[in-house]
Amino acid sequence: MALRLNYVELLREVGPCFSVNNMLRAECYKQRMEKGLSFLEFNYMIMQSYDFYELYQKYGCNMQFGGNDQWSNMLGGTELIRRKLGPDADAYAMTITLLLNSEGKKMGKTQSGAVWLDPNKTSPFDFYQYWRNVADADVMKCIRMLTFLPLEEIDAMDSWEGSKLNEAKEILAFELTKLVHGEEEAQKAQEAAKALFSTGAAADMPKTELTEEDLTDGNIDILTMLVKSGLTASKSEARRAVQQGGVSVDGEKVTDVFQTFAGEALSGDGVVLKKGKKNFRKVLVK
Repeated sequence: MALRLNYVELLREVGPCFSVNNMLRAECYKQRMEKGLSFLEFNYMIMQSYDFYELYQKYGCNMQFGGNDQWSNMLGGTELIRRKLGPDADAYAMTITLLLNSEGKKMGKTQSGAVWLDPNKTSPFDFYQYWRNVADADVMKCIRMLTFLPLEEIDAMDSWEGSKLNEAKEILAFELTKLVHGEEEAQKAQEAAKALFSTGAAADMPKTELTEEDLTDGNIDILTMLVKSGLTASKSEARRAVQQGGVSVDGEKVTDVFQTFAGEALSGDGVVLKKGKKNFRKVLVK
């Protein structure tokens, strides 16, 4: 459902409640000012505050949770609610420490986009693989912060090195996939990953089903296959992956960015499309 919000009316309603001087003192703006702050980004606080204001009025939502980088925006919401509805309005904000990797970057992103909890956006297999592939320096922090394993068990894992760290990553991936998607899906993802990397194929490998509409004159090119499968976010990224020698189909490296595959070849069991060492898809035409 589209949001029918008149910008001029919004400014008239909530604009007087915000001080530009106070907004620019917020840490989130200070950091962006150094790199360049767009007008769209400048409006983030107003829009997020208005969201909270609407949720408070329509649904009685009086607590907003968010990452600690959202603190200023969240305070803007509580202040807007009190200015519009009175000082006794019980609106609150609570931040949660951001999950950062050892390089200080936010976790939860891949080259193909965000990692979703929704299985229709990120399959349980891909979700498992994301956590299975975290950096060595991050695995124990993630286990402590995100799983419900006994602390004594986690403490015993602190000294693990080498191949034992891979075991720790498997534990992390399984526990989080079980938490989000259930034990059955976690088991499938774990078995699929083990089978895939030992034999190159697995019944539970994530698959992309194409239709005749995805074909051009009965064929599909490798760049389109990579994008349709979700292994790359764009054709330019797909082109780079092929040029760098990181793409194969059924074990055969693809070096030509213009290579095409006949729809007949993708019928039945389809083909195994691989990007890099750990990203696989079974691609087939329904």
